[in-house]
Amino acid sequence: MVVVPFKTNAERRHHIPKQQHRATNSAACDAALRQRGSLTVWFTDAAIAAWRAKPRTTRGGQSRYSALAIATALTLRSVFRLALRQTERLTGSIIALLGLDLAVPDHTTLSRRAEGLDVVRPRLGPGPVHLLVDSTGLKLHGSGEWLLQKHGTKTRRSWRKLHIAVDADTGQIAAAALTTSDVDDASQVGALLDQVDGPVTSFTADGAYDQDGVYGEVAARHPEASVIVPPRSNAVLSETAQTSPTMRDRHLQSIAKRGAWLGRRPLATTGERW
Repeated sequence: MVVVPFKTNAERRHHIPKQQHRATNSAACDAALRQRGSLTVWFTDAAIAAWRAKPRTTRGGQSRYSALAIATALTLRSVFRLALRQTERLTGSIIALLGLDLAVPDHTTLSRRAEGLDVVRPRLGPGPVHLLVDSTGLKLHGSGEWLLQKHGTKTRRSWRKLHIAVDADTGQIAAAALTTSDVDDASQVGALLDQVDGPVTSFTADGAYDQDGVYGEVAARHPEASVIVPPRSNAVLSETAQTSPTMRDRHLQSIAKRGAWLGRRPLATTGERW
């Protein structure tokens, strides 16, 4: 094997001149870069009042720290990428610097409470929701699985299908539906949209939802929402595409125009496969 140096034929290579960027506001840019390293931490009066857990009314041990206190310490751990013991020390240092009389959760409490802590990610605003919709299969385990492992017998597997709609901004599950495995994904769009509170600005899914019924369900409940679904390879235009095209027809027509621009065969007539 012959190793060719990188600078071989360098004089005959095509060189792209490096772009020259000159800052016209060096002082303001330098101040902005320094500002990125600033850190400000404060506790509101409501956070200080809610630091200690509320008295428990049911049987069991009394929690000393509220979920807010645990979430605050775990947030510091995530931001600064610390271990639990270092997180305990950092939280105590911040509380001491602020002059607050608050107890600091120890590392064992943080580890134990983090497992069952329900952290709610708040929305950035009361605006519309961007929905991401998909489905997944769930396998049911029972005595049949035990017989299969114990005696090697054959068993018929049982499956369920979970349809979920996720808020793209917060990552929370906005709607869910559990059906049998033979239920079509697109048939559950209406049931999912009925569970969503507030307006929906976009509906995003995969090619399994490329059906006229999906567009109709979204338009019936949220007329201003846009449907972002990639068409299937055999997608066809509707019969009214030339006179009154639907949103799906417009998607297919825009894809056909782009395909013609790239040299591919476009959709020419209604019913022709893409």
